[in-house]
Amino acid sequence: MIEKERVKLLNNKNEKNGDYILYWMQSSQRTEFNHALEYSIIKANSLKKPILVFFGLTEKFPNSNLRNNSFMLEGLYEVKKSLEERNIEFVIWHKSPEIGIINISKDASLVVVDKGYQKIERSWRQYSSDSLDCPLIEVETNTVVPVEEVSKKEEYSAATIRPKIKNIISKYMIPLSMNVPIKNPSGIDFDSLDIEDLEGLIQSLKLDKSVKSTPELLGGTSEAKSHLDYFIRNKLDRYDQLRNNPNLSYLSNMSPYLHFGQISPLYIALKVSQTDSPGKDSYLEELIVRRELAINYTYYNQNYESFEGLPDWCKRTLRLHEKDLRDYVYSIKDFENSNTHDPYWNAAQNEMVFTGKMHGYMRMYWGKKVIEWSKTPEEAYQILIHLNDKFELDGRDPNGYTGIAWCFGKHDRPWKERKIFGNIRYMNDKGLKRKFDPDAYAKKINDYISNI
Repeated sequence: MIEKERVKLLNNKNEKNGDYILYWMQSSQRTEFNHALEYSIIKANSLKKPILVFFGLTEKFPNSNLRNNSFMLEGLYEVKKSLEERNIEFVIWHKSPEIGIINISKDASLVVVDKGYQKIERSWRQYSSDSLDCPLIEVETNTVVPVEEVSKKEEYSAATIRPKIKNIISKYMIPLSMNVPIKNPSGIDFDSLDIEDLEGLIQSLKLDKSVKSTPELLGGTSEAKSHLDYFIRNKLDRYDQLRNNPNLSYLSNMSPYLHFGQISPLYIALKVSQTDSPGKDSYLEELIVRRELAINYTYYNQNYESFEGLPDWCKRTLRLHEKDLRDYVYSIKDFENSNTHDPYWNAAQNEMVFTGKMHGYMRMYWGKKVIEWSKTPEEAYQILIHLNDKFELDGRDPNGYTGIAWCFGKHDRPWKERKIFGNIRYMNDKGLKRKFDPDAYAKKINDYISNI
C-alpha cells in the first residue's frame, strides 16, 4: 500500500502514450521499501508498459568528493544488480540530474521521482517539472511520516513536533510489498555508465580526491541491513544508557545509509518496533522524531545552512557577545588539520577526517568549541558546515545542518548568560569527563590513525 499523502503531482502535463514509465531515482538509492519505485511499477503495470530507472551522476552536488561518491557508487552498484533481478533496466548518465531526466524522458509516458528536502534537490525537481512534456509525480519515501503531513510550518522543537507525529504515525507504519513488472525492459540502448568498473568510474570523475574513501563503512543496502541487524542483536538493549559514551560504540551507523537513501527509515522503524528491547523507544525517538524535526527545519527554512536561519534570540545573544575576548582563535585550516590546543576536540576532528564519521556526543562538543574559538559566530557557522560536509559520510544532510544549528541554540532554550555564548548552551571538557573517559577516547582515535 502506498498512502496518497506520499504522492504529489508536480506539474499539470498530460500523460503521453510513451514507450516506458520512467522512475528518476535520486535521493532514494535502494530497491527495497522504496515507495517511489513501487509506485512506478504499479503505474507501469496498469499501462502495460516497461519501467526504466534513471540516475543522474554529477560532481556539482556541493562538496562532492572521493569519499562520499565512492560510498554512493557502491550502493548504486547494488541497485543495478537488484533491478536486474527484477527485470528492470537501470541507466546512469554522467549528467546533472535535472538535465538528464529531460533528455531521457522524451519517450516516457510519465516520470516518477523520489522526494528531496534540500534546496538543490528541490530546484532540480522544480526545473524538471517545468521543462518536461509529461507528468512529473513526486513520491515521498525517505521519511516515516510525510513531512507536510507532520506539519505545514517550521516547528520550534522536538516537544512541538513529537505529538504531531505520534497522532498520525500508525497510519504510515505499514510494510511495503514489492511488485513484479509485467513488461520486459524497453530494449532501447541508453548507453549507461559502466558501474561494474567502480574504481575506473570514480577516477574519471572530477572530484576532490584529497578526502579518501574509508574502509570503516561500505555503501549499499545489504551493508546497511547487516549493520542494523548487528545493532538490534547486540546494542539496542543498552542503547539508551550507553549511546552517549564514545568509547563504547553503541550507535547504529545508520546515518550514512539514510543520507543516501540506501535504507528506508520505515524499514528500520518496523524492525526496531518488532523487538521488546528496552532501548527501542529511545532509538525510535532519534530515528523518527529527531530526524523528522531535522527534515522539517531543512524543508521549511530556506537558510538552513547559514547563521541567518537561526531563531532571532540565538542571533541576538551571539551578536551581543561577538566582541568578547576569545582565549583561542583558530583558522579554518587549523580546524581542518586538528591543530588546536584541545586533545579531545582534535580527536573528534580526526575521527571524522579518517573514518568519515564522528560520535554524536562528540559532535556537540566539537561544534560548541568552534563557536568559542572563531572570530565571529557567522564565521564559526560556515567553518562547521564546511568541515561537516567535507568529511562526514552523512554530511550535506538535514541531520547535519540541524545538528550544527543546535550548537547555536536551534531547537534548544536560553541558558544562563556567559562570555561569547550569551544565552546559548555551553559545553566544556569537564562535562565530557562527567560522562565518560575522554582521554581513553583520544587514545583510541590516535591509535587508530597510527595503525592505518
